[in-house]
Amino acid sequence: MLGARAWLGSVLLLPRAGVGLAASRRGSSSRDKDRSATVSSSAPMPAGGKGSHPSSTPQRVPNRLIHEKSPYLLQHAYNPVDWYPWGQEAFDKARKENKPIFLSVGYSTCHWCHMMEEESFQNEEIGRLLSEDFVSVKVDREERPDVDKVYMTFVQATSSGGGWPMNVWLTPNLQPFVGGTYFPPEDGLTRVGFRTVLLRIREQWKQNKNTLLENSQRVTTALLARSEISMGDRQLPPSAATMNNRCFQQLDEGYDEEYGGFAEAPKFPTPVILSFLFSYWLSHRLTQDGSRAQQMALHTLKMMANGGIRDHVGQGFHRYSTDCQWHVPHFEKMLYDQAQLAVAYSQAFQISGDEFYSDVAKGILQYVARSLSHRSGGFYSAEDADSPPERGMRPKEGAYYVWTVKEVQQLLPEPVLGATEPLTSGQLLMKHYGLTEAGNISPSQDPKGELQGQNVLTVRYSLELTAARFGLDVEAVRTLLNTGLEKLFQARKHRPKPHLDSKMLAAWNGLMVSGYAVTGAVLGQDRLINYATNGAKFLKRHMFDVASGRLMRTCYTGSGGTVEHSNPPCWGFLEDYAFVVRGLLDLYEASQESAWLEWALRLQDTQDRLFWDSQGGGYFCSEAELGAGLPLRLKDDQDGAEPSANSVSAHNLLRLHGFTGHKDWMDKCVCLLTAFSERMRRVPVALPEMVRALSAQQQTLKQVGGEGTWAGTSGKKEAGAAIADGNRRWGSWAVPRAQVCVCAGPWRHLSDREAEINMSPWWLMKCFSVRLGISVIASVGTVLLVCVYFRVCVTLRCVSVHLPLRGMLV
Repeated sequence: MLGARAWLGSVLLLPRAGVGLAASRRGSSSRDKDRSATVSSSAPMPAGGKGSHPSSTPQRVPNRLIHEKSPYLLQHAYNPVDWYPWGQEAFDKARKENKPIFLSVGYSTCHWCHMMEEESFQNEEIGRLLSEDFVSVKVDREERPDVDKVYMTFVQATSSGGGWPMNVWLTPNLQPFVGGTYFPPEDGLTRVGFRTVLLRIREQWKQNKNTLLENSQRVTTALLARSEISMGDRQLPPSAATMNNRCFQQLDEGYDEEYGGFAEAPKFPTPVILSFLFSYWLSHRLTQDGSRAQQMALHTLKMMANGGIRDHVGQGFHRYSTDCQWHVPHFEKMLYDQAQLAVAYSQAFQISGDEFYSDVAKGILQYVARSLSHRSGGFYSAEDADSPPERGMRPKEGAYYVWTVKEVQQLLPEPVLGATEPLTSGQLLMKHYGLTEAGNISPSQDPKGELQGQNVLTVRYSLELTAARFGLDVEAVRTLLNTGLEKLFQARKHRPKPHLDSKMLAAWNGLMVSGYAVTGAVLGQDRLINYATNGAKFLKRHMFDVASGRLMRTCYTGSGGTVEHSNPPCWGFLEDYAFVVRGLLDLYEASQESAWLEWALRLQDTQDRLFWDSQGGGYFCSEAELGAGLPLRLKDDQDGAEPSANSVSAHNLLRLHGFTGHKDWMDKCVCLLTAFSERMRRVPVALPEMVRALSAQQQTLKQVGGEGTWAGTSGKKEAGAAIADGNRRWGSWAVPRAQVCVCAGPWRHLSDREAEINMSPWWLMKCFSVRLGISVIASVGTVLLVCVYFRVCVTLRCVSVHLPLRGMLV
């Protein structure tokens, strides 16, 4: 690979010292997994786009992208580029005309994607080069994650980084031979310009095409070997205890003691890491390391919630922080962040009992319900970082979210009674949230000077300190601040809004179903569970093909709020199935509606059929047929901004095995964990969610027994209340897997009186598969009072049984 990298640089892109692909990465924006490391820390590297804002240039004739549904592709429909969507028509043209393919990948809320669109793809000369000498293909990475993953693997391997926009040149057989991220249109002191890159690649294709093809084949072969994930000769996965400890130690070494988080700037929310730390605390809660893990997770969540990465006015979280203090964010808001962070803050509330965390979780879901929800129950993908400061103006980074001192003073002029010095509501809010006349954004974080004099709200003091500073009561300060934020929120409604990516993805909708279901169960709020139910109904109605049992990847908001699909439909990838199954299982546990479990079982069967690697173990990211022609078929091996679909699948298989007793799913889980053994051993911190699954799989099954009563017709309400109370306090995620041992005669209906007098869990049955979920109600030493609810599966029918038990040892 080193030889390939050197060849790519010297032949194509390095005519001058210090100029090359690495330089082009300085403008890249990365928001996924380990690729976030390629974002420069010296300035915010936002990834928000400008939506479909009108260009200052005269109206152009649309290209063929005008017929697409993707918001990202439609943003390029008026470029003077002969764009093709990803598909056979483009590939056939490249082969027939013997031209290289220029592949450009991005997404609709990507700031640097739109910078390149404005600077290069709207340029007539560059458009002519792309149309005459290349077959130009535009891809929405959120529609085709398989295409994105394959060529991002190449870009990272050959240029030591990645991000979006991702620009890769391919042979007509789809093998990559050079790539990068953002390119400025013309050469600069440290960067090679996009026009220069195009001219040199055109020249090399004409003069040294055979060399390009040979090296492309060599690189592809190396990538195939490098990306292989397989069980090999291994029979079992590694020790969970060892992987847990190594993962914790790696996180501990990189932890920021002052501000929380686990990296230098830019800092990303890492829900998978926080979930791992909570699980580690649970299994080590009597040790110093266990206490340390809890403190790391809770402190990180609190610092994030107090920082500017959280939208204190409208709620929800921005994509990442450009500094280590969580102060100045990249202002884009992604659905998958909201979904996972709602769960993380709910877990923090379960562990700590501090309502600060539950309030944050409720605020996240309030934002999603207001701004990212379709009227039919589905959830939109993202809101942009950029918007016009005023109507008709050019969009700017963060314009919708930042404030000047003058604006706040005008909105909040009321005097505060009882203060020890003259004070207005605006001055109180500015003191608490750190607003200054000059603005609180460092020039180093604002290279374009778009945020001069602007402020990002970030909590500077506790309520107690702010109250003491002005001699006020804490509750009075709380009320004044909340009233002030509400006035700012109402004023902000009159600003031009950021672009909304109204595309709906099955995977992210599955995550959001989990977010609402888990938080609703923890907080005992049926209203939130109803949002999860409506989301699941939307998925089944609009993104599920009953005849084939397959999920669709995408659907779109049409005119009048209707739901539209592309033709032909974009079928689901592994992450769609894994995240939706997780959402359905979470919803089943929250609602106790067996229909959601039954659908999860069916989707898991389809996932196994379409993606399972029967030879090497684990799941491929895409179907073999859908990815035909791509040089690689990958298995995602990184838990990052979103968890790896294989990590989530490992958890799903364990849960489904627990519900049904099907040994095949446990066997698949063991094979999957074994296939990823080497990756976990090498860098366990790269797969914290899979390490959690490994721990769950290797925990000894614990038997739960004791006297109980059937909570049937007469007791179901009481049992449900006990379960809800247990979920609020702890939740089933926090308890080791358990098995109810049930024996004796065959199933028969019991009268209420028989159930009340005679029924015990040891008596119920002999020939049915029984597994349970547990909610902890109280803990005294090693004695846990639990409420057990489980499913009795008889052939294909599922019978719900609620069984409160007393004083069980777990």
